[in-house]
Amino acid sequence: MSQSERAQPDAAYLASLDRRRRIKDRFANVTIAFGGVFVIVAIALIFFYLLFESWPLFRKTELAPAHQYSAMTPASWVDMDEYNETGIRLQPNGEIRFFRVSDGQVTGTRSLNLPEGVTVSAVMPGPVLQGVVGVGLSNGQLVVLKPDYTVDHQGETRVVTPNVAFPFGEAPLTVMPSPQALTNFSVRDDDGRLEVLAVAGNQLLWEEFTEQKPATAGAAEGEGFSLGGLHDDTDQSGADQPKTYALGKSEALPLPAAGIRQVLIGQGSRWLYAFTADDKVAVFKRGDEGVSLYQEAALGLNNAHVTSVSALQGEISLLIGDSAGEISQWFLVRDTKSAEDKFSLQRIRSFRLGDAPVTAITPELKRKGFVAGDAKGRVGYFYTTSERTLSIQQAAKSAVTSLSLSQRSDGVFVQAGDSSSFWRLHSEHPDISMSSMWGKVWYESYPEPTYTWQSSSGNADFESKLSLVPLAFGTLKAAFFAMLLAAPLAICGAMYTAVFMSPGLRTKVKPAVELMQALPTVILGFLAGLWLAPLVEASLPGIVTLLIVTPIVILLCGFAWVQIPLEKRSRIPDGWAPVLLILPVVLAGGLSMHFSQSMELALFNGDVRHWMSEHVGLKFDQRNALIVGLVMGFAVIAPIFSIAEDALFAVPRHLTNGSLALGATQWQTLVRVVLPTASPGIFSAVMIGFGRAIGETMIVLMATGNTAVMNWNMFEGMRTLSANVAVEMAEAEVGSTHFRVLFLSALVLFVLTFVLNTVAEVVRTRLRKKYGSL
Repeated sequence: MSQSERAQPDAAYLASLDRRRRIKDRFANVTIAFGGVFVIVAIALIFFYLLFESWPLFRKTELAPAHQYSAMTPASWVDMDEYNETGIRLQPNGEIRFFRVSDGQVTGTRSLNLPEGVTVSAVMPGPVLQGVVGVGLSNGQLVVLKPDYTVDHQGETRVVTPNVAFPFGEAPLTVMPSPQALTNFSVRDDDGRLEVLAVAGNQLLWEEFTEQKPATAGAAEGEGFSLGGLHDDTDQSGADQPKTYALGKSEALPLPAAGIRQVLIGQGSRWLYAFTADDKVAVFKRGDEGVSLYQEAALGLNNAHVTSVSALQGEISLLIGDSAGEISQWFLVRDTKSAEDKFSLQRIRSFRLGDAPVTAITPELKRKGFVAGDAKGRVGYFYTTSERTLSIQQAAKSAVTSLSLSQRSDGVFVQAGDSSSFWRLHSEHPDISMSSMWGKVWYESYPEPTYTWQSSSGNADFESKLSLVPLAFGTLKAAFFAMLLAAPLAICGAMYTAVFMSPGLRTKVKPAVELMQALPTVILGFLAGLWLAPLVEASLPGIVTLLIVTPIVILLCGFAWVQIPLEKRSRIPDGWAPVLLILPVVLAGGLSMHFSQSMELALFNGDVRHWMSEHVGLKFDQRNALIVGLVMGFAVIAPIFSIAEDALFAVPRHLTNGSLALGATQWQTLVRVVLPTASPGIFSAVMIGFGRAIGETMIVLMATGNTAVMNWNMFEGMRTLSANVAVEMAEAEVGSTHFRVLFLSALVLFVLTFVLNTVAEVVRTRLRKKYGSL
């Protein structure tokens, strides 16, 4: 047998090779299929997890009856502790009853220190954050009390003991000079000083009650100043004496009191409000020189009249209930067009409870919501900034006279003329709605409705502003400026590399550009924030000049290249001519930066940022969209270039050779043959680069300043969805509205990139079908 015959494999060996090949093919198919399915499942799990964390934002509010009390007598005022376990009821005769919420059983009593024959004429709660309650008496006097709950833990059992405190003394304070019932008043605690706005006879009075300091024995005997008085820990003779308050200031306001229906003290007692019978509101401003009438505004209630008034949490907004069953929100709005600091009271939004007069309004302690009751026994829960009517229930058969909302906003006590009841309230995120996240919202102290993201502040009465519009706008703005730089450079570079560049140079350029993808974006963001941003700020005229001069230098170099004789140009290998551009471009950049300061002094009076602000109206921030465009554009160039260059280089050679053989130039072949054929791949490259820019985190986090502003000024920053999640997720309380809105913003980003990729795939498929027959 010859050597060739011995080397020839037999049938059994070939069958074995074929079996191994089929096994490998099957294994490869299963592995690839498993990987594809795993990717799809992973993406689906991410989507459903984001949806799971965001869905509670849109759950329905539950307001359901929990306890009915048949034996309770009607009370003038009711309050509950934060755990909905105990409560306090004030009876018209001045008796205070402590009771269990679960069954209404009275656990203790206490009486106000009222003169004989005097009863409670009205109860007016003060600012909700202070917790003080004014009790008007039938003889024109006033008692101010404050609920006081003591929480004790006996083992695993929590025991809440209700009580009341009297921050301004138990003795009634005389408000009205004549013994008439005090029914129309408002109270406020100003750091230990009681402020009262009251209708007294035919006058509207502003009164201040201050603590009366007891005189010491030494002072009474004329002993003068003693150093012993400095050691207050050694002499506690007056420590057990009750505090006494007396009228320190009384001022009659310039408004007839005959037609006043309601009065209210506004934020910080700087603003006072009086609602008149002709459906107008008088606004008073309190300053160092006293109280003066600031504005009289018509409420425009359309044949209705004011029936109930309360201040929203923070005392900036007024809640006005009318006889037509509508509750409207009003607050003072600054006039931005006026040179002076002028305000006007304006109606912001309204809510409909029913068709009966609104009889009671109680605001929430920690949020900008409120509950309201009407004359037909309906009770509703509303939220102002989200403009949501969360729940309306029939709580009684007669008019609601008093409402109490627990501190945690999870329970409502309803006092009606013929019944008392306790209702469970469950509303985790009432401040979120589609309109509050995607529409303009008129926030308190803002001159107009705006899109605003501001999740935290140092104020106790602060309201989170969680609009996603500024974040979505910032995301698109950052991606736009990045693509404005990256897309033209990457596509043009891919065109030249694939069609005109010599193979030897291409093998060096393409890997070098693709290597840019390996650069960590955190390093790019670090360089952008700490090196590039200060450099651009210090040399802004040079940067702008560089962007203008560089194309001009390239065109001049091209013109000069054409003027060189052909025999000299031929000495340079084909495709290597662009290397000669490196030196002129570098020189142009160096000269632009060198003369930057001189240009700034000559053209912009030495300060280009001030010149831009004064003459062009453009604000300049050090970390801005220009920095993001330069750095993120640099990061996005690599993927766009790589995919586009592969698509251009993969165009069949017979198409380009046929075009050239028919007399077309290389440029004509590129424009009319290569680009249409490679358009699906180029479009995919652009969309992948755009998706990369949309989802970029570290560069925009470190180079934008993270200001949630909405404008197209390239010299101002922005805040993107991804950077916002990275910045605020660590400080968000788990399960809070802020926490879930961050997950919702991540879901929006996820859906946005999914939609972009889907559209890109559809367009790419159509382009492939259109040009696939070439």
